[in-house]
Amino acid sequence: MDIQLKRGLLEVCVLTVLSKEDSYGYKIVKDLSEHIEIAESTLYPILKRLETQNCVTVYTIEHNSRLRKYYKVEQQGRDKIQDFLNDWESVLALYKFVQEGAEYE
Repeated sequence: MDIQLKRGLLEVCVLTVLSKEDSYGYKIVKDLSEHIEIAESTLYPILKRLETQNCVTVYTIEHNSRLRKYYKVEQQGRDKIQDFLNDWESVLALYKFVQEGAEYE
């Protein structure tokens, strides 16, 4: 899969996980692993980018005497999910166009 396409998809997938509940890195990877392959080394730059874009905010909670970073989706993140869903209709139309063209070869 094209790296830019995958990057955009991963961002929306992370936001979708966070739209269900606030979460932390390891759990986000675990929740996503059922649907798409992602490593923690890939996740953290995505979370940082989403934080910079004001799509998520970060807070910490003590867990087993250690601070754990939690991520919370913000309205801008929810808007990004909706933009993806709106754009996806156009992507599906292009997919069908390409698929039908490939069938004639």
